[in-house]
Amino acid sequence: MTATAVTWHDVEHGCYDADLPLWRELAAAAGDPLLDLGAGTGRVAVDLAAQGHDVVALDSDAELLAELAERAPSMTTVQADARTFALDTRFALILAPMQLVQILGGREGRVRVLERVHAHLLPGGLFAAALSDPHDALPVGGDASPPLPDMLERDGWVFSSQPISVRQRAGSVMIERQRQVVSPAGEIEEETAVIVLDTVGTEHFEAEARGAGLEPIERHTIPETLDHIGSTVVLCRR
Repeated sequence: MTATAVTWHDVEHGCYDADLPLWRELAAAAGDPLLDLGAGTGRVAVDLAAQGHDVVALDSDAELLAELAERAPSMTTVQADARTFALDTRFALILAPMQLVQILGGREGRVRVLERVHAHLLPGGLFAAALSDPHDALPVGGDASPPLPDMLERDGWVFSSQPISVRQRAGSVMIERQRQVVSPAGEIEEETAVIVLDTVGTEHFEAEARGAGLEPIERHTIPETLDHIGSTVVLCRR
């Protein structure tokens, strides 16, 4: 079995559910329609659709969206870059979960997304974006235990992914993850994946949002879990 982009997306993101109660709360208050930026295979979009919401799932990766379409055939999917998308629909709520705004190539990318969000929100509509400190991906201190790997089993194959190092560079952090595939026969394949997250504080992001015509109104805290770092969700109104 080949470890595809869909597989690793599910391994590293699919089991995360600590943020779902907040997205449900915001969706219930805002009304429809909703737009999920960086939807991937539908972790958030499918959950909100199951709550009865009208959700559009947007992602730049055609493979992830094809998997989402198989899992939720009635879901509206859009293959587009969050920095450049242009849709006919205006939304009551736009979500950017799982640090999407930190993988856009720095301030320029974030500003472009914020401008696109402003253009696609209904008057009074809400935008919610999750921000994390990428340094929290690894514990600090000589006695600290390394984080447990994210794991997934499919048809006797076991996939695991574990953060092993965090390196600072100008304006961003590089997180190395050790990915491992174990076949039913016990054969092992390993590779290292590098994920780059921009470092941006909540106040800095809120200032960027104001520059795009969005007014920050609240912050929500999503606590860390045994498997995932915590985050702050910045809520803005158009």
